[in-house]
Amino acid sequence: MNKTLNTIVIALISIVICSSSAFAQDVKNEFNPIQTGVTSLNIAPDARAASMGDLGVATDPDVNSQYWNPSKYAFAYSKGAVGLSYTPWLRKLVNDIFLANLAGYWKVGYNDNQALSASLRYFSLGEVNTSDASGVTTQSLNPYEMAFDLGYSRKLSEKFSMGVAFRYIYSDLGFSNSYAGDQTSGASAFAADISGFYNCYPIIGRNECQWSWGWNISNIGSKVSYNNGEDPAFLPTNLRLGTTFAFPLADYHTLALSLDLNKLLVPAKPRQSDFDMDTPEGQQAYNDKLEDWENMSSISGIFNSFTDAPGGFKEELREITYSVGAEYNYNQQFFIRAGYFYENEFKGNRQYFGMGAGFALNVIRLDASYMIATAQTSPLDQTLRFTLSFDMDGLKELVR
Repeated sequence: MNKTLNTIVIALISIVICSSSAFAQDVKNEFNPIQTGVTSLNIAPDARAASMGDLGVATDPDVNSQYWNPSKYAFAYSKGAVGLSYTPWLRKLVNDIFLANLAGYWKVGYNDNQALSASLRYFSLGEVNTSDASGVTTQSLNPYEMAFDLGYSRKLSEKFSMGVAFRYIYSDLGFSNSYAGDQTSGASAFAADISGFYNCYPIIGRNECQWSWGWNISNIGSKVSYNNGEDPAFLPTNLRLGTTFAFPLADYHTLALSLDLNKLLVPAKPRQSDFDMDTPEGQQAYNDKLEDWENMSSISGIFNSFTDAPGGFKEELREITYSVGAEYNYNQQFFIRAGYFYENEFKGNRQYFGMGAGFALNVIRLDASYMIATAQTSPLDQTLRFTLSFDMDGLKELVR
């Protein structure tokens, strides 16, 4: 295998994560998923959100709010918590790819209105063997991607909070060939999130309900450059909007219904099918458009992502993914969840159901989720996630 390993690995990960069975359909002129670097940042890390169809921007705060909406930590009920999540990824294809995520937060100050948070995610792509022209294995690689971030959130009123997070990203898909004297290194990038969360308790009939909505713009930052800067790629900058409405069914029984909308703030790569490639003029127009896309800054890309689709407004709507989910809880101790995630067939065709359960004691909480893809050939089908978290208030009570 030669130095094209970088490009091959990046392409494979992008295809597997961003699509399932869409390639089996005759969508030659319509299929155009958004292409980004560090695609593992799009994978939901925790079991609770995954079991509701990958949503969480407006749900109740928990230890993994750093990924979905850091501003929720300001409304967290506990003084602090730490959690570890583990996801065996694409187990229908391979058995050594996984995502591990460690997250935590701590309330600071005397008025219970601000919090510090952090998370570390590690995505292992398993073992990749390289070989020379004769087929002899020369190297055994373990490519990976990781991200570390720190966040701060604060209540600006009794009902509204905002938060920021700063992130360092490292993608090591590199390949080095000591025989050829060729060296490639991993790619680094910096990014930031900004988010908001509104939470109130309206009275409907005789019941006190809970209504919240939130937003999060994540991964605003520099491009990530592979192959020593020769192949810069956009980070998966996201705009996520969501709302949750929770109401009591009876004493100690509560049901919450949630909706999330998500759009990648990344311009679509030009495609040859939109140009007359049989003429020199069409070829030149395509090359000019492609060069503009490659040289576009990440900030310009955010604004162009709303107007760049070749199919116009119709195609822009296709870029929005939808998640709907429900969570039943009994006395904040036992939870049952279900949800559905939809992505347009021309933008990746990820469509799947999620389900899961969890239980919580004073100190410990365990959540699990299971994914069922609508297409049996999807590599995402039967994905499991597990999250184990510890409540700091419960630990304090335990040691007293």
